[in-house]
Amino acid sequence: MLSRVANSVYWMHRYIERAENYARFMSVNFNLALDLPPNVNQQWEPLLIATADHDLFTKYYKEPTRENVIQFMTFDKRNPNSIVTCLSYARENARTIREAISKEMWEHLNQFYLMVRDTSPKQQWSEIQTQNFFTEIRNSTQLFYGIIDATITRNEAWHFGRLGRFLERADKTSRFLDVKYFTLLPEIDGVGSTIDLMIWSAVLKSVSAYNMHRQQYRSLTPSSIVEFLILDKMFPRAVAHCIRQAELSLYEISGNNITNGFGNTAERTLSKLRTEIEFTETADIFKAGLHQYLDDFQTRTNTIGMSIFETYFDLKPIEV
Repeated sequence: MLSRVANSVYWMHRYIERAENYARFMSVNFNLALDLPPNVNQQWEPLLIATADHDLFTKYYKEPTRENVIQFMTFDKRNPNSIVTCLSYARENARTIREAISKEMWEHLNQFYLMVRDTSPKQQWSEIQTQNFFTEIRNSTQLFYGIIDATITRNEAWHFGRLGRFLERADKTSRFLDVKYFTLLPEIDGVGSTIDLMIWSAVLKSVSAYNMHRQQYRSLTPSSIVEFLILDKMFPRAVAHCIRQAELSLYEISGNNITNGFGNTAERTLSKLRTEIEFTETADIFKAGLHQYLDDFQTRTNTIGMSIFETYFDLKPIEV
């Protein structure tokens, strides 16, 4: 298939996944802010730091209040990662490849974008209305993925989309965990406290992992949460699962046999990361430092994304 089409499919999925994860960020933090005691400051600035949007935010806003952060991460078109911007980019990518996607995909994505675009960011929402809005974004994203699974042939385009979706999901799951690092209480006795446990629970809820974690582990501990969200191979939003699924699609695209080793730079970098995660234990992560481990992982996923671009999307000089 044309590299232009493959690039559009890949980024359409990444932008959709990014929009959903931003909605998850704010929805769960909104609930957490309601549950925190009055003497504890609301934790909105950590969202900006974990998503690497803090510097751009301070350029346009003075204080990281709830209203400002929600405005910036949801409706502000000056933010290239805001929900409305991501959906706009996803819709534009879909528009240019109408022949490669199904009619149902285009109609739903177009309707989804218009719903968010036409929502007034200036209106005074109640807490319930705010939560309902973010829930609708998550539900619309899940419906979009359901339409894809029901209407798209499992060809190269499907695998490019799946590759983009799982790489983006792995990156954002690591950032959900990183939010916990930036919201740690300054007092050492805060570790293990009720508030500390509430924040860890919010991390699980942000990736819809709370119930599955409770089924698998007897107690809610930092170690079990990190193990579940990074190393679990079965949970669909766990880092290990996402990287493995992205790797499978990458090898399907090239036609290489994964058991015979990599065939290009993109496969090598992704397979290397997957292998290292498989042989990592929870103790290794805490020994290196959770934030340091996640920061390194995010850097490596960015490198993988660049390798995919250079392998499949970049313009190659014509040899004469």
